Amino acid sequence: MTDVPAPSLAIGIGSSPAERRQLAQLLGGTEAFLIVSSAEQARKFLDAAAAGPAAMVAPPVETVIDATVSDDDRPPATLRIDSDRRVLHWLDREIELTPLEHDVLLCLVGAPGQVWTYERLHVEVWGNQHLGRGSHMHSVVRRVRRKLARLDATATIQAVRGVGFRLAAA
Repeated sequence: MTDVPAPSLAIGIGSSPAERRQLAQLLGGTEAFLIVSSAEQARKFLDAAAAGPAAMVAPPVETVIDATVSDDDRPPATLRIDSDRRVLHWLDREIELTPLEHDVLLCLVGAPGQVWTYERLHVEVWGNQHLGRGSHMHSVVRRVRRKLARLDATATIQAVRGVGFRLAAA
């Protein structure tokens, strides 16, 4: 019986989208690579890989938006994005997202309170630096705001005039 060498896997950790893009370029010649945003995500992946294929389902991205949904002792309300189904969850409700809505909201949810410039958001979501008048970006944000309102979420997307957008607790 001959030993078959296990395939090698390079894991890169980049906390920002720009770092992850740079890692993808650096690791592009590697047979297999995984890029994550934290050491914790890498550990979860490795634990799931050790557990077998059934455990290899990626968890939805989530972030805590408001720690005081009510006056009682309930846990904090969480705004979650299920990227596999392209669904936004708030408390016990959910709403479907278009691909553009998903990508814009994923950027904003990943860094609540942080301002995403129009340029940076355009590169991340549309994949290029063309801004034009930016009406397409404002249209997507307007649709996401309506969906957040339909869910009665306490989060909102704020416009920072002349700069960009940020996700904030209402």
